[in-house]
Amino acid sequence: MLFSNNFGQQYRVIVQGTYLDPPAAGATVKPPLPNQVFTTTKDGTVLTGPAAEQAMRDQREQVRQAATKSLLTQGGIALIAVGALAAGFGWLVAGRVLAPLHRVTDTARRIAASPAALHERIALRGPDDEVKNLADAFDTMVERLDHSFDGQRRFVANASHELRTPLTLGRALVEVAMHRRSASADVQELGESLLTINARHEQLIDGLLILADSEKQLTAMYPVNLADVVDHVAGQLGAEAAAAEVEIIRGPGDAPTQGDALLLERLVHNLVENGIRHNLPDGERWVRVLSRTAGDQVQIAVTNTGPEIPPYEVEALFKPFYRLGAERLVSGKGAGLGLSIVRSVAEAHGGTVTAVPRPGGGLEITVSLPAVF
Repeated sequence: MLFSNNFGQQYRVIVQGTYLDPPAAGATVKPPLPNQVFTTTKDGTVLTGPAAEQAMRDQREQVRQAATKSLLTQGGIALIAVGALAAGFGWLVAGRVLAPLHRVTDTARRIAASPAALHERIALRGPDDEVKNLADAFDTMVERLDHSFDGQRRFVANASHELRTPLTLGRALVEVAMHRRSASADVQELGESLLTINARHEQLIDGLLILADSEKQLTAMYPVNLADVVDHVAGQLGAEAAAAEVEIIRGPGDAPTQGDALLLERLVHNLVENGIRHNLPDGERWVRVLSRTAGDQVQIAVTNTGPEIPPYEVEALFKPFYRLGAERLVSGKGAGLGLSIVRSVAEAHGGTVTAVPRPGGGLEITVSLPAVF
């Protein structure tokens, strides 16, 4: 029988005096004795007795080591291949299983980022499993929220419209009483006070109407250049700025976007008006209005001089009916809805509003909207 090892040596084994495999040609081999084990190498060397047994043990050890090495090498390669295939298959399966959950998460994030996205639904199709039940429950919840917010907006709009009529009627009656020939000085003074209060209420109602309109989903979008809006608003508020001795500094640059022109005009109007009304009583008094294009966005930046504003108070200024130092206060300077309307209009147009205190006092507000070229 022929054995080979890793060193190129071969052994032939003779059992009970008989060659199991003939030796190489030309080799001289001593005849075996009866019942004696012989081994012979390839070169014809004959080993007997303990040497033959040791050679056979060495051969068995070499065969065992070779088999172990082969098993570890091939087994390792097979394990790596199977692991890679299992990981790839698992990734594909997990992606298909988790895709509906990613869809739920993305929809929830869009709705959380903008209340105008409450109309969106997941509408997941597929087997009636836990994921689909979760998506259907989420759609039901969002639909109820949408109806609730829509009902709130309709209520505000309807209430504001209904309140306009008595306010208009009350203003007409006060004006008639004031302009009568028999009206005394006390009546005229009282009438002036009533007209001032009536004007504040009308301003509040107008702000509520605009706020309700700005929170609706925009159905019609038209090209608007914010530079034209800045020029128009600066002309409208020129008289008020002059009366308040506040200089309006314009820096119009092309800022093409699209949206509702009236709402965008109200956005710029509120920013400039806010800068005029909340200014310093004396000293340096100005409002700077810039329109510009920044990459794929257009911006309106309004900066004004004014009192010092703590950084932690800036975000609260965008709450409805909030004014610095006097929450839920309606005064001659406004109803506290100006910046709330600005943020609502910007979000309805897919934009953002940021505000930072100006060094030395005042505020710098930047509105960013998608550009349309």
